Amino acid sequence: FTHASWAEDRAESYERLEFLGDSVLELAIARAVFDRFGDASEGRLAKIRAHVVSRQSCAAVAKELGLGDRLLDFAGDVPPDELQRISRSRNVLAAVLEAAIAAVYLEHGFERIEPAIVCAFADRIEYARSSHVDYKTELQEALARSGTQVSYTVLEVEGPPHDRRFVCAAHVAGTQLGLGKGSTKKAAEQEAAQQALDALGVVPERI
Repeated sequence: FTHASWAEDRAESYERLEFLGDSVLELAIARAVFDRFGDASEGRLAKIRAHVVSRQSCAAVAKELGLGDRLLDFAGDVPPDELQRISRSRNVLAAVLEAAIAAVYLEHGFERIEPAIVCAFADRIEYARSSHVDYKTELQEALARSGTQVSYTVLEVEGPPHDRRFVCAAHVAGTQLGLGKGSTKKAAEQEAAQQALDALGVVPERI
């Protein structure tokens, strides 16, 4: 639970564990959605998995598990304001969760921890199946049918590295059809894509 900025050697932070935990998480969720949704196509399964293991989803699970508080325990001599910002950062929380998954994987093996991972993400799996819409993919597929493509442009970036705010535009055939804002570039692009779909009169398909 040592943030890279707190470690003398970056390799001593949680980043190496984060790398491994990302793969362990993806495998657990991939098998869960494969088993649960037997009539879903490969494309739909990929969309569900992508949403479930997204940074936003991982950060939400990390918060539920109190991992932000655990991070504080390993902070050392860090200014309180900086410490609070880091411990609440979506990217940091998601990274710490993946590092924790890797740690228990190395200690106990995949078969023993897989049920706990799936249980922790159960609500996200159900939400992705029943409610989530991948607006960027829907827009890309809708435009592909007419031989048109979409491009995204970052118009504005505000805030410190751990608390960014992005403004992105979606352009189709040289015309701006959507404008989105979000705490990540991906989130801002999703909102821009949603507006572009609305402008084109396309009703997106839910996962």
